[in-house]
Amino acid sequence: MSETAKATAKAEQADAHSNRWKALTFIALAQLMVVLDATIVNIALPSAQQDLGISDGNRQWVITAYALAFGGLLLFGGRIADLWGRKRTFVAGLIGFAGASALGGAATNEAMMLGARALQGAFGALLAPAALSLLAVMFTEAKERAKAFGIYGAIAGGGGAVGFILGGVLTEYLNWRWTFFVNIPFAIIAAAGAYFVIREPAGGRNRSPLDIPGVVLSTLGLVSLVYGFTRAESNGWGDSVTVGLFIASAVLLAAFIFTESKVKAPLLPLRVITERNRGGVYLSLGLAIIAMFGLFLFLTYYLQIVKGYSPVKTGFAFLPMIGGMMVGSTQIGTRLMTRVAPRLLMGPGFLVAALGMLLLTQLEIGSSYASTILPSMVLLGLGMGTAFMPAMSLATLGVEPRDAGVASAMVNTSQQVGGAIGTALLNTIAASATTSYIKDHIAGAGSKSQQQLVQLEGQVHGYTNAIWFAVGILVVAATIAVTFINTGRPDVTSASDAGAGDGIEDEVKVPVIAH
Repeated sequence: MSETAKATAKAEQADAHSNRWKALTFIALAQLMVVLDATIVNIALPSAQQDLGISDGNRQWVITAYALAFGGLLLFGGRIADLWGRKRTFVAGLIGFAGASALGGAATNEAMMLGARALQGAFGALLAPAALSLLAVMFTEAKERAKAFGIYGAIAGGGGAVGFILGGVLTEYLNWRWTFFVNIPFAIIAAAGAYFVIREPAGGRNRSPLDIPGVVLSTLGLVSLVYGFTRAESNGWGDSVTVGLFIASAVLLAAFIFTESKVKAPLLPLRVITERNRGGVYLSLGLAIIAMFGLFLFLTYYLQIVKGYSPVKTGFAFLPMIGGMMVGSTQIGTRLMTRVAPRLLMGPGFLVAALGMLLLTQLEIGSSYASTILPSMVLLGLGMGTAFMPAMSLATLGVEPRDAGVASAMVNTSQQVGGAIGTALLNTIAASATTSYIKDHIAGAGSKSQQQLVQLEGQVHGYTNAIWFAVGILVVAATIAVTFINTGRPDVTSASDAGAGDGIEDEVKVPVIAH
């Protein structure tokens, strides 16, 4: 290489290095938009259903269409980012998401709404893995990586709760359509900023031909899995179609893994998930999301139906959890990540969250927000924030540059599938316990007011039963994190050298293992 070419390359690397914190702002904004959208529509759904004449049987598809497209296409989106370039994929995903949001906000009928939600999910599947993999290749120095992933982890964990607040405010004071339109300025600002600021390090593309069988099998397998859990919530676990979907999912995903072990350029190189640290992160993170999404659902219903909170007041009731996540992720996790092994943050973090969940098993109709819900939310936020931060970083640490997109997609896949499972599984447990309680106690209720009281007590009984399961799931997540993840704390010295070097090729390839 000539001296002029070397000087140009070094100047480009210096530019990329100096802009990476600005780039983080736009990446974080885009991630917030995607996470918000997973919950913001929930609060607006009743109003949208009435305006568009959507039947009760079809209303779940407003949520399910997004989840199916997003969850089913994530691995494909991650591979496109590796193939096409992460910056280009990121900007294209943002523009597409903005267009789909405009379509949803302008929807005049059910078909238009469901189509817009599916498009949002598809472009989200492009956007989310590109965002995380950009962080992975731009932040290679240990302390800076800790800060960057601390911010990202806080957004990924707390954004869903922010969605409840924003959804409540927009629906109550403006119109449900604004829960879609609000994405447009987010997307335009993030896309413009990304286009001008992000400088993707050279040498990280994976230009291998696309694994078409892998794309088809993984998409169909994940769609079957997510839809199976969604259907189980409404039709029951014994429903023949539900059982058929689970069987189809198992067969398709088994065929996918077999295919990936044989093809030359797999969609998901098995080396990404068989490395024990990354495998431990994907599994423990998915389980934690199961517990967390179930909690969002129960607390929303408890606060609105049992306590009589408005949508806006319900949203603000989640603020202590968001604050706890911010502190846990950007303060505790970031400060300790370069000093202790990740498992010593993730394991205790999940246990602290489990303790917060345990407090909620004591919920009753007359429970005080200040004495029961507030402390549990703070503990949940602190625990999840502390655990999410190293999990997000470790999920992409040590991957080959050409695999960064698909490794990032696996993080999002574990979250998306975990969210679908959590909502369906825990809601089914709660509904069953509620039905049983009402059946056992309704005979003793003479007056109408007593019958209404029994029904409310039955709902709370159902919530607390399901929350006990969520506590157990978090304990299992903590156990997996402590036993599977054996990497030591980041080698700050070598990572610093990498950060000052020639870009992505200098990224730490193998984590320091502490036996």
